[in-house]
Amino acid sequence: MLRHGQTEDNISKIYSRDDTKLTPLGRKQIKSIKKHIEELSFSKAYYSPLTRTRQTLSELEIKGLVEERVREIDFGIFTGKDYKTIEKTSPLESKMWLEDPIRYIIPQGESLELVYNRLKEFLDELVKEDESVLLVVHEGIIRLVCCWVFDNVDYFFKFKAENASISIVTIKEGYKYISKLNYNPSL
Repeated sequence: MLRHGQTEDNISKIYSRDDTKLTPLGRKQIKSIKKHIEELSFSKAYYSPLTRTRQTLSELEIKGLVEERVREIDFGIFTGKDYKTIEKTSPLESKMWLEDPIRYIIPQGESLELVYNRLKEFLDELVKEDESVLLVVHEGIIRLVCCWVFDNVDYFFKFKAENASISIVTIKEGYKYISKLNYNPSL
């Protein structure tokens, strides 16, 4: 898995919009990790349909297949806001989200558990295909893939994925394990 490069919304620390773009630094980050991606062996590349992952794939000069199930969480009414703004504009919703960040369904959006379930379906299909693939995705998706390794969505906050970092999950003889996490020698 490769997390997209830095975006405008990463700088603003807001819950991302679908159309947020890579910054000049984000493009540079992807160019710096490109040779490490080229060293990986994969038969297909899948990517989230959002602008930042499409731009990342373009910087890598890799053709991929769009996959809705690896799309970042839909933050619903929280989209485009930072946490302080969410607390002010949606005090009840932000309190409920804080109390159960895994299972709370954000109004007009999703819960992490819902995202995990759609992602799990896709990952289970990939395991049956038994081939190496590259996923160009978001931090939330990488963290949820790591949860999938442990079959436990509640581990979500135990993982981190920096912009333009590589994480690798290996499945061998039905055994899933994380073989690399948050790797970028230039970070």
